Amino acid sequence: MSSLKFGTSGLRGLVTDLVGWPSYAYAAAFFRSVSADGDRREVVIGRDLRDSSPGIAATVASAAAASGFTAIDCGALPTPALALEAMRRSAYAVMVTGSHIPEDRNGLKFYRPDGEITKRDEIAILEALGDVTAVGQVPTPVPAIPEPDAVERYHRRYSDAFSSEILKGVRIAVYQQSSVARDLLTDLLASFGASAVSIGRSNTFVPIDTEAHRPEDIAFIAEVMASGDYDALVTSDGDADRPLVADGAGRIVRGDVLGLITARYLGIDTVVVPVTAGSALEQSGGFSRVVRTKVGSPFVIAGMERAKAEGAGAVAGFEANGGFLLGSDITIAGRILPALPTRDAMLPILATLAAARAAGATLADLVTSLDAGEMASDRLPNTPSERSSAFLARLGDEIFRAEFLQPIGSSRTVDQQDGVRIGLDGGRSIHFRASGNAPELRCYAEAKTARDAQDLVRWGLTAAAAVMAEQASRS
Repeated sequence: MSSLKFGTSGLRGLVTDLVGWPSYAYAAAFFRSVSADGDRREVVIGRDLRDSSPGIAATVASAAAASGFTAIDCGALPTPALALEAMRRSAYAVMVTGSHIPEDRNGLKFYRPDGEITKRDEIAILEALGDVTAVGQVPTPVPAIPEPDAVERYHRRYSDAFSSEILKGVRIAVYQQSSVARDLLTDLLASFGASAVSIGRSNTFVPIDTEAHRPEDIAFIAEVMASGDYDALVTSDGDADRPLVADGAGRIVRGDVLGLITARYLGIDTVVVPVTAGSALEQSGGFSRVVRTKVGSPFVIAGMERAKAEGAGAVAGFEANGGFLLGSDITIAGRILPALPTRDAMLPILATLAAARAAGATLADLVTSLDAGEMASDRLPNTPSERSSAFLARLGDEIFRAEFLQPIGSSRTVDQQDGVRIGLDGGRSIHFRASGNAPELRCYAEAKTARDAQDLVRWGLTAAAAVMAEQASRS
């Protein structure tokens, strides 16, 4: 049984299930699903730095050629840079990336000329897959046309929109690891006046998850920042659509807080966020409207489109993982920053650091001034979807939920838009949901202090594991 499936951001699965014919079939199904769009017959192809990505990208190019599309090879570059190139060319795009998940997995992200595909497009791809699922031989690779300047155009997107001194004097450690944006990020920060020092470059893939941090990443960041040599540390996940930013003490800034700071810095009035974002957006964000959606950029994008259709002005979306989606053109000191409605790591990194410098404050002091409370998250890996689904179904039952929550309180509110998010007393919340990208049960918690939030997550995962173990023993 194949592990391949569409999650919150594209097709994902084990490399062994994706290489060869499966990646050809899914790419061909995508091209078949959009073949009625008219004269647009060009596709740009990009990839991250996983060992399996170049081969899969070549297979996608073969599928494009066999489907009558001209394949443009943009090489290794950030997903938002590929999306920007697709918009510039009015072309389709396929990004080969597994984002933050381990290297034994990979995936495909599909783009239409105006941005990410929707859930409706995913259905169309799956329907078209029926015409190409019979296992066959991948045609002899057809060399794609190289496009060497897509990364530079992405760089110019920001150098054209911001003053060259917005980060003057800021000391930044750039944790390069295996992010596809590792060199671009270092150069971009330096171009705005920062002292950007590269650290931690890796020749093997490092699965940086900007939402559920690995203990070894937390320890490494704390060790680097203990030197006192840097004002901040920055990095991204594998395909650079999710940022990670740590303050001068090595404390990682939550992704939704990065989004809050960025949206304020840009003068956004309507923000669209998933249910996993903190409640500070409504309580102290200062936005005219906050729209909440299911987890996943397709849902955030759909929310932004609805908000604009309803007359909203400056619109943006962001996720708890820090990825920022700019839904409207923004004017910054007379300069235009065009909309880019896909997750992006560069904008929140630049805007957050620039906001702290403009305020004459440390990043830590800027975050404290927001009074955003504290959140924590973690996951139970290797949790099959049927086990997590059964647990979430039970948690949706009021009687079971009251019994389950007894050690920590009682539910005040319940949101089952995506998993089960439970509001507790004292401004606390706990949220369980199944990951859309990997076999994991995720737990998020919100509280007044970091310790209380972490305690809630630890309790939640332990209690959920016990329930699922009991369920498994009975089946």
